[in-house]
Amino acid sequence: MKLKFDYNNMMASAVGAHGVKPSEIDKAAALHTAAYKEVIDNSGKGWQEWTETPMISDEQIAELSAFGKSIRDKASSFVVLGIGGSALGPISVCNALLHLHHNELPEKQRKAPKLYVEDNIDPERMAALFDVIDVKTTYFNVITKSGETSETLSQFLILYNALKKAVGEAAAKEHIFVTTTIGKGSLYAVAQKEGFKIFGIPGGVGGRFSVLSNVGLVPFAVMGIDISGLLYGARAMREACERPDVRSNPALMTAFLQVKSMKDGKNVSVMMPYADGLRTMSDFYCQIWAESLGKAVNKKGKTVNCGQTPAKSLGVTDQHSQVQLYTEGPFDKVVTFIGVETFGDSVEIPAAETAEIGDFLKGHTLNELINAERKATEFALTKAGRSNYTILLPHVDAETVGELLMYFMYVTAFAGAYLGIDTFNQPGVEEGKKATFAMIGRAGYEQKLAEVNAAIKSDDYIIC
Repeated sequence: MKLKFDYNNMMASAVGAHGVKPSEIDKAAALHTAAYKEVIDNSGKGWQEWTETPMISDEQIAELSAFGKSIRDKASSFVVLGIGGSALGPISVCNALLHLHHNELPEKQRKAPKLYVEDNIDPERMAALFDVIDVKTTYFNVITKSGETSETLSQFLILYNALKKAVGEAAAKEHIFVTTTIGKGSLYAVAQKEGFKIFGIPGGVGGRFSVLSNVGLVPFAVMGIDISGLLYGARAMREACERPDVRSNPALMTAFLQVKSMKDGKNVSVMMPYADGLRTMSDFYCQIWAESLGKAVNKKGKTVNCGQTPAKSLGVTDQHSQVQLYTEGPFDKVVTFIGVETFGDSVEIPAAETAEIGDFLKGHTLNELINAERKATEFALTKAGRSNYTILLPHVDAETVGELLMYFMYVTAFAGAYLGIDTFNQPGVEEGKKATFAMIGRAGYEQKLAEVNAAIKSDDYIIC
């Protein structure tokens, strides 16, 4: 494991009354054991098949890499159609491991197609996509585990129609490949009929835990990302998260501290990376934390309405927009910093006397400055008694990103076990999906439509 986890500023010795005492960790020994046992005993089973996603064979990796190269060699643009975990996983990894201005690079320097991840159905956004891609040389990966996701299917219908008009029906089939559950859903049936290449998603891998399955690996292969390194890092983190001692298990310790913080009234979890390449990791975290832990009832059927609202922030940008609140506002937050020890590039601040400004900066680097600002923000929060902890990456590469992703998944699973909830369902999301099907006129949802219409009220509380 290459990542380091610094929890000092979660402790009472650092932040006073709002921190955790070592004795509280010790007294919760039975809770640690139960949470650990629940997750580890079910590893690879049911909805915890995600724990096995890093364990694919070298042969499978080679096949994925070969397929990815075959697309990469002929595509001017590559478009991922998906939403939720089908988009956030690919976005977070590609943002971390590709050039930060990948699409703007000259073709020879890019060495991969332009990448667009379409995770919304704003009509203006879809129209704008056609303005920046050449459909004739663009390839599309349609991703939906259920094969029934309204947003993704609508995108597919629009783009497949455009492809057929541009290159003809036979050639259009070569431009689309599908990632979905084998044998289930409308998308699978259409893919079989049309002859699209199909990549499967294991039945027990939910969308928000799917980044290291074909949901992520296929796009990564197309973009030339080091799949082997990514999975190697994930396996290293899995081993660390299987340690039974809470004091040596980073995910188990994080989960305990976060759940205790929730119960102490800290209902907001801020994710604040200090690296632009990791900024979309906050989006990945927000989904997995919110969808997994925001539950109305626990496993015993008791109403608990639990969860912790995730919030994304970026260092140093949001030091100038949000940190004032974090430092002096309500004691309702835990801030997680993600730091990078060594960046891929170093930029010096000129030492020449070009102006009578910034003398204290001259001769330093932006690398020094960004890490000084992270540590300064940690200090300011800690001085103000605000709970925070730091995840430190030695550098950003495929292995450390793989570790980080697996860590987030295990933290979430352990937190759900501490809370006694079903971490892997999403009844609140499903209700909205059913209502959408009803309102758009899907057969079989007539009763739901009647329920929706009955809930729509006309009253005087509208301002026009």
